[in-house]
Amino acid sequence: MSTHNDDFPTDNPAVVTCGLPYANGDLHIGHLRGYIGADAFNRALQTLGQETAYVCGSDMHGTPVAVNAEQQGVDPADFALDWHEQYEETFPKFNVDFDNYGHTHDETNTELTQEIVRKLDDEGYIYEKEIQVAYDPDADQYLPDRYVEGTCPYCGEKARGDECDEGCQRHLEPGEVEDPTSTITGNPAEYRERTHKFFEVSEFADFLTEFLDGLEGTSNARNQPRQWIEDGLQDWCITRDMDWGIDYPGEDGDGDDLVLYVWVDAPIEYIASTKQYSERVGTDEYDWEQVWKGDGEIMHVIGRDIIQHHTIFWPAMLEGAGYNKPRGIAATGFITINGKGLSTSRNRAIWAKEYLDEGFHPDLLRYYLTTTGGLQQDVDFSWDAFQEKVNGELVGTVGNFWYRSLLFAYRNYEGTPDTDVSAEVEERIEGAIGDVRENVNDYSMRGVGQAATQLAQFGNEYIQRNEPWKLTDEEPEEAAQVIRDCVQIAKAVGVLLEPIAPDKAQDLWEQLGEDGAIADAHLEDALEAPPRNFDEPGELFGKIEDDRVDELTEKLEERVAAASDDGEESDDGDAETESDDTAASESENMAETDDLEPLLEDRIGFEDFQELDIRVGRIESAEGIEGADDLAKLEVDIGFETRQVVAGIKQLHDLDELPGTKCVLLANMEPAELFGVESNGMILAAGEEADLLTTHGDASLGEKIK
Repeated sequence: MSTHNDDFPTDNPAVVTCGLPYANGDLHIGHLRGYIGADAFNRALQTLGQETAYVCGSDMHGTPVAVNAEQQGVDPADFALDWHEQYEETFPKFNVDFDNYGHTHDETNTELTQEIVRKLDDEGYIYEKEIQVAYDPDADQYLPDRYVEGTCPYCGEKARGDECDEGCQRHLEPGEVEDPTSTITGNPAEYRERTHKFFEVSEFADFLTEFLDGLEGTSNARNQPRQWIEDGLQDWCITRDMDWGIDYPGEDGDGDDLVLYVWVDAPIEYIASTKQYSERVGTDEYDWEQVWKGDGEIMHVIGRDIIQHHTIFWPAMLEGAGYNKPRGIAATGFITINGKGLSTSRNRAIWAKEYLDEGFHPDLLRYYLTTTGGLQQDVDFSWDAFQEKVNGELVGTVGNFWYRSLLFAYRNYEGTPDTDVSAEVEERIEGAIGDVRENVNDYSMRGVGQAATQLAQFGNEYIQRNEPWKLTDEEPEEAAQVIRDCVQIAKAVGVLLEPIAPDKAQDLWEQLGEDGAIADAHLEDALEAPPRNFDEPGELFGKIEDDRVDELTEKLEERVAAASDDGEESDDGDAETESDDTAASESENMAETDDLEPLLEDRIGFEDFQELDIRVGRIESAEGIEGADDLAKLEVDIGFETRQVVAGIKQLHDLDELPGTKCVLLANMEPAELFGVESNGMILAAGEEADLLTTHGDASLGEKIK
C-alpha cells in the first residue's frame, strides 16, 4: 500500500466504483463478485466513518450491443436499456446498494464525455491520423471492433476487433487484426485508409510512472502497467466508424460522423453517476466536484483484464482534462466453476436469477465470494464448497454463537445482564476492530470477514470455556459476567460483519433490540452496551443439506452437458462487464482456465538465457507479510548465502510446511521492496496455484540451472 496517503477515514469525500456491466445479457455470479466486493468495501469504509458514495452504471455503447441489437432487429438503445433495467432490479436483490446507478447513454454522461474530449483537444492531446480500417465491400461499410474477426498479431490466437479474446487478451488498435473477416457477411474484409482521432497517451509516461508509485489497491493493478510503460506507450485511437455511441464533439463536421470509442465514455460514467447522485441529494450532503476536481478519494474495483484501461488510458485522460486521479485500484481474479473456467456458452455458470430462484439468501453468496480468497485471486465456486463454507463458518461459527448467546441471555436475564463488559473481552473486541481498520486500508474484504468470523469463534470458545450454565445457581455473578460478555461479542460481530452480510447483521441488530439500521453504525459502536432487554431470538442461518447440494450439482452438470450437445454456440449474447475479470472467466473474453497459455512468438538467444542466474535453493523459513493478502517473506539458502525473497504464495501454500523445501531461485533479479520488505531474487513457480519448481535429483544448494 502507498505510504503518502492518510489512512481511512479521511476528511475528504470518497467514491467507490465498479466496472460497468455491459448491457448485453444475463448476470451471473462471476459478475456479482466485483459488485459485491466493491459494495462491501464501500460499506466497510462507512463503518470507519468515511463519507462515501458507491456509484456505477450500465455500459450501453460499443459494437457487441450494436451487433446483437441488429441480429434481433431492434434499436440498440432499446436493446441496451432493457438489460440496464434488469440490472437495476437485480443488484438490490444481492444487497448491492448503489447510491446512483446510471448508464452511459444518458444526457449527463454524454455531456461530460464531450466536455472532457474537447478539453483534451484544446490542450493539444488529440490529433488526426490516417490508419487502416477493416472494410466489408459486400456490405459497403467499415467494420469497427466486434464487426471484424481475425488473428491476433501478437500471439496468433483468434481475435475480435479491439481485443485478443482467446489468447493474450491484449487491447488491439484498428487495423491490427490479421486475416480480417466481416461478421456481417462472413466474407474476407479488406483494409482501407480512414482518418481517425488519437489521444496522445505517450505524452503521459512520466506522469503515469509517478501515478503508479502512489497507487493503492492490489499489486497486479500497480505492477502490470509498468511493463507497458517500459515497452513504450502507444497513442490510442479514440474514434470509430459507426452510428451507435457518443458523437465525437467536432464542429462543422470536424468529427466526420465518427463516434467515440466505448472505452472513452465508459469510465466517464463514474464521474457522471457521481454527479447525478450529488444533484439528487444536494452538494451540502455530497459534492461530486470535490471528489473529481478537488481532493476526494477515488477507488475503483475492476477486473484484471481491464487494468490497462484503468491504469494507463483513464488516469491519462483525467490528468489531461484536469480531474482528480484514483487513489486506489483493486483488480479481482476470475471465477471458476467446479475447477473449470466459467463458460456461458457451455452454460457452466451460476446465474444470478438461478441463485435467487433456488431460495438462497444473498448474504450467503456475499460471504462466500468475499472471504473464499483474496480479491486478486481466482475463486472457484462449487455447490459443495458453498455448502461447506456456509455450514462451517456462517451456521457453525457465527450463527451458532449468536443464537446460543442471545437465547441464554433472554431465558436467564430477559436480555443483557446488568454488568460491565470484562477487560478481556473488551480488549479482544478492540483487537478485532483494529484488524478491520487495517484490512479496509489494505483493500482486503476477506480480512474484514475473517476478523468478524474469528471474533465469533473466540466467543464460542469463551462461552464453552466458562460454561455459564453451570454457574447460574452457584455463582450467579460470574454467570452474568460471561453472558454479558457474550452479548457484547455478538453485537460486535454484527457490526463487523455488516459490510459482508448486511441483511443478517440487521436481523441480529433487531433481535438485540437496537434501534435504527446497523448500516449506520461505526466500528466504535461494537463496544457500546447492547439494550438491557430484548425478545427471544431466532436462528439466523440454516444448514444446507447434502441432498440439496447433490440436486444442484446434478442440475449444473445436466445443463453443461446439454449445452455441449448443442454445439457450444457463441457467447455474443452474454452479459460481460467493462470488467470481465470482475465478472468471470467468460469464453467470450478469455481462454478457458484449463487451456494452456499460448507460447510467446518472440524468441531469445542462448546468450540472453545465459544472463539469467538461476540457482537451486532451499527455503529455510516462511512467514506472511502483515497487511498483504498474498505475500510471504522467505529466507532461501542458495549455498553462498541466504537470500530474503518476497513471493505471492501466502494464500496458496501452508507456510509452516515450506521450510526444508527445495526451490529454484532467479538470483540476479533487481532487488525490489514490497510492503516495506526487500525482496532479493524470485522463486519460480508454475501456474495460478504457484506450484514451486524444484529438482528431481540431489543438486547442491547454489548449483546453477543451465
